[in-house]
Amino acid sequence: MVDFSSDPAKRGFFSPQRYDAEILECEVQGTLPADLVGTFVRLGGEWYYPPSKPDDAMLHTDGYVSTFRFKDGRVSYKGKFVRTPRFQANLKAGRQLFGYYRNRFTDDPSVQGIDGTVSNTTPLVHGGKLFTLKEDSLPQQIDPVTLDTIGAWDFDGKYKSQTFTAHPKIDPFTGEMIAYGYEATGPASRDVFVYAMDKAGRVTRETRFEVPYVSVMHDIALTEKHILFPFGGYVTSMERLREGKVHWGWDRSKDSYIGIMPRDGNGKDIRWFKGPERCMMHTFNAQTIGNKVVLYAPFYDSNFFPFFPNVDGSPWDPTRAKAYVRRLTFDLNSKKDSWEEEILFPLPIGDLGRIDPRYLTQENRYCFTGFTDPTRPFDEARAGNLRGRVTNSYARFDLHTNKVDRYFPGDTHSLQECCFIPRNADAPEGDGYLIGTASNYAEMRSELIIADAQRLEEGEIARVILPFRAGPQVHGIWVRSDELAPFPKAGGIDA
Repeated sequence: MVDFSSDPAKRGFFSPQRYDAEILECEVQGTLPADLVGTFVRLGGEWYYPPSKPDDAMLHTDGYVSTFRFKDGRVSYKGKFVRTPRFQANLKAGRQLFGYYRNRFTDDPSVQGIDGTVSNTTPLVHGGKLFTLKEDSLPQQIDPVTLDTIGAWDFDGKYKSQTFTAHPKIDPFTGEMIAYGYEATGPASRDVFVYAMDKAGRVTRETRFEVPYVSVMHDIALTEKHILFPFGGYVTSMERLREGKVHWGWDRSKDSYIGIMPRDGNGKDIRWFKGPERCMMHTFNAQTIGNKVVLYAPFYDSNFFPFFPNVDGSPWDPTRAKAYVRRLTFDLNSKKDSWEEEILFPLPIGDLGRIDPRYLTQENRYCFTGFTDPTRPFDEARAGNLRGRVTNSYARFDLHTNKVDRYFPGDTHSLQECCFIPRNADAPEGDGYLIGTASNYAEMRSELIIADAQRLEEGEIARVILPFRAGPQVHGIWVRSDELAPFPKAGGIDA
């Protein structure tokens, strides 16, 4: 019997969802836009079996992929666990066999030769295929109709890194994908392998380099001419892993780094810039403007994850786990190894930020992300004592006018990452829809929000209502109907 009851954080709304799910046609409140045709793909994690270490990182939960498929003003829903080798091994044993996050020294001896990835971070569509990603292993290919797991994908043997980022970048003008793996030759290795793939998914280039020190390299930024590699603060080592600790610790004494490499260059061409303490997880966008590179990113002041302890033994400090919309400027003509940094809005935000994907690598005006607005009400009587865990607003940041537009879902709701969908291929930047899942704590259900991205203050256009709590999401993507191989007819809405 699986027992989660001893942990209050895993009861109620946050109790693990240990089932696959399907709704052939969902309840809709409001009117769905007729031009919204495609699939919203979400990926996150759930504990199918309780963790073997009670203080293990939430990043170690089993991958769960789900889809909302839109056509003709109707929506279907489907969700399944990603059947990784780890998931299958645990299911066969009927218990958790894996130890701390990304520390194979703490696993049960029976699974030492089994891939331990949970593949729970980001969905990806490229070359006509659907994947789930986690930066500790290769992508898992997923059947886009059934959501069955096909297995690991190594790009026809051309991808040599042991790991694959959760955040590759796809050039919207060429379809080329830039991907990479850090700790590419094994845990705690300094090696980074970088790859270019054409729009059909074929590897066209590989280059390799070493980082100044091993750290989380969760995301990159891409311009027309450069690739930016940010990291800082988090550290690991083989000694740390052999001591049986979780993979990462936070070292405040470490400089943050951003490497800039020409897209047509190789490892010897990378230039490293150093900066103050920063937790660098996600990016918005970047541009090359003459001899300067400009990066927009929602970086945190310090350690964001309470389950990755400070190496000096000090307690996690939530007051320093704040992110802001920042602009970093790099002068490639300067001999300095530092950058200029500005906080563009004083509002603390979540770092799961998005832009209009058509403007990746180019100058963009709008950034979207979630944040907590303390001026908005929260009904604890109906929703529970969860105020500290609530993201109650989406924001659109106008980088030209410094105006902030806000969307509020209600006083018993918390929002997950949003996704921007252009109204059509020729629409101006920011003209489209903002879509994202809201957790309705009072009704114990999930609701998909669809709002006009230019009129957030007016509230949503429609909500798709699920009669249960959907699995939590880390990242989501919008997939047009023409981006995947043709779907065979299946139950539910045929998109």
